[in-house]
Amino acid sequence: MHAPGSLILSLLLAATAAGTSPALAAPPGQGAHAHDHHGAAPQLRLDHGRKWATDAPLREGMTRMRALVAPQLAAAHAGRIDAQAYADLAGKLDVEVGTIVSNCKLSPQADAVLHVILSDLTAGSSAMAGRTPGADRAHALVQVATAVNTYGRYFEHRGFTPIAIGH
Repeated sequence: MHAPGSLILSLLLAATAAGTSPALAAPPGQGAHAHDHHGAAPQLRLDHGRKWATDAPLREGMTRMRALVAPQLAAAHAGRIDAQAYADLAGKLDVEVGTIVSNCKLSPQADAVLHVILSDLTAGSSAMAGRTPGADRAHALVQVATAVNTYGRYFEHRGFTPIAIGH
C-alpha cells in the first residue's frame, strides 16, 4: 500500500483494541479510511472497467485468508464452531490483514478500494473475536467470506476462486 498504510493499520488496530468495529469507527461506507485524501468516501469501483492491479503480498494474504475461511463455513452454518475457535480464526485473519497493510504497494486509488474491503473484513473479524457486543459470530464469518469474495471481484488475482458461501 502507499505510505499511509501504517496509519491505516494503526487505525484498524486501535479501533479493534478499543472494542469498536473499524466499520463503526467511521461513517458507513468509509470504514477505517475515513481520512480519504480527496474528500470523498472511498467506495468499491473498478479501474476504468477493469480489475485493479495487485502485488504479491496482497495476493498471498488474500489467498491465505480464503484458505482460512472457506473450510469453516459449513461448520459455522451447522453451529459447530465454538467461541474460542471463532476467536482463534479472527486472530489469524487479523495477522493477515496487518501483513497486507504493512507490505503491499498499490496505487492510491486501488489502495482506497482495498480499504473498503479490509474494513468489512476487519469488522467481521472483530465480531468473530467477540469484540462486537451482540454480534452473531457465524454471520460475522459470512461477512468475512463476502469481503474476501468482493476482493476477487475488484482485484486482478489469477486463479482466485470465490468462496462458496451457501446457507
